[in-house]
Amino acid sequence: MKSQVKSFILALFTIVFAILLIKYPDQALSASIRGLNMWWEIVFPSLLPFFIISELMIGFGVVTFIGVLFEPIMRPLFNVPGSGSFVWAMGMASGYPSGAKITARLRQEKQLSRIEAERLVSFTNASNPLFIFGAIAVGFFNDPSLGILLAASHYAGNTMVGLVMRFYCRKDTGTTKKSSEGFSLKRAFRELHKTRIKDERPFGKLFGDAVLSSLQTLLMIGGFIIIFSVLNKLLFVTGITEVIAASFSLLLMLLQLPEVLSIPIFSGLMEITMGSQMISQSGTEMLYAAIAVSFILGFNGFSVQAQVASILAETDVRFLPYFIGRLMHGVFASVLCILLFHPLYLSQSEGSSGAVPVLSKIGAQNWAMNFLEQLSYYGPLITIASLMTGCLILWKQLKASHSFK
Repeated sequence: MKSQVKSFILALFTIVFAILLIKYPDQALSASIRGLNMWWEIVFPSLLPFFIISELMIGFGVVTFIGVLFEPIMRPLFNVPGSGSFVWAMGMASGYPSGAKITARLRQEKQLSRIEAERLVSFTNASNPLFIFGAIAVGFFNDPSLGILLAASHYAGNTMVGLVMRFYCRKDTGTTKKSSEGFSLKRAFRELHKTRIKDERPFGKLFGDAVLSSLQTLLMIGGFIIIFSVLNKLLFVTGITEVIAASFSLLLMLLQLPEVLSIPIFSGLMEITMGSQMISQSGTEMLYAAIAVSFILGFNGFSVQAQVASILAETDVRFLPYFIGRLMHGVFASVLCILLFHPLYLSQSEGSSGAVPVLSKIGAQNWAMNFLEQLSYYGPLITIASLMTGCLILWKQLKASHSFK
């Protein structure tokens, strides 16, 4: 009976979605173009290098090398193998859903147990610094100093999630082999060599597989970005967003936050970029706006969560621990934002001491805006060149397989 109800709900949702697309074609088209531009100009060119490099580093044994070196640190802190340090660093540098992508890859390589992968994926999907400083702080709020507060709250909150999730299934016996040895550079090189020899693919095949795998993941990510952009727009034009957001008003009152943030927060729960932009335009005090943005950054938004769920579906890693981690991250980041607001934001904005800020406002604004402008200009060229390269590699592989037959 429960399965039949689920089938009915899914079918009904699909039909209603199709009807709304027909009824509001202009709004759907504009939202679709907005999502496509975001993927075309920013997401694809910024994530592709990280995806390809991570695949090559796994194949060449570099991740195994890093894992041996950082085992004495990652195991006591987060109860995951040392290779989790690579996932953690790449996740913060390149942004979501890189952490889920690399975690799933390591699970497929049997370098992580299922429980370890679930612990790891819960705290390695973070926003990259460019998005926090460039898009949100400079682009939406026109205040680079806010980026320091948001970044500190976001990454510290993410670390706290990892520390809490180390106790998840603590008594599980199906973990990977724990090394009793300490820091050993020689053993790390030995394991690197073993991993490289074990992968018998030549460099050309390994590189081609890395490109194709990365392109496939990025095409999937692009589809999710576009569909959630359209869904968010349709919910807004039909008034459903206002109805659902009304339920947030009571919660915001209890938390002593302005009710005007109800619609922006709901939009942010669906898609981070639009929600952050609406919060910046809400006219609320900076503290309240920073708290709201910190929460939706930590929550990731249902758009990113759907991308992660799709990536994890290729493995036996469960989605629920990741979702619980997102809720914790949103709460931790919001609380840290309140605690750090005065020392990291007000002290710089007031400038009463005359000291030079940690990150110069002018320097941060120029750096972030210049990088975003360059990425927007060259991003489509990188996207086209990468897609053409992927098609060429795929054609050569298909041709070789047919010739072999």
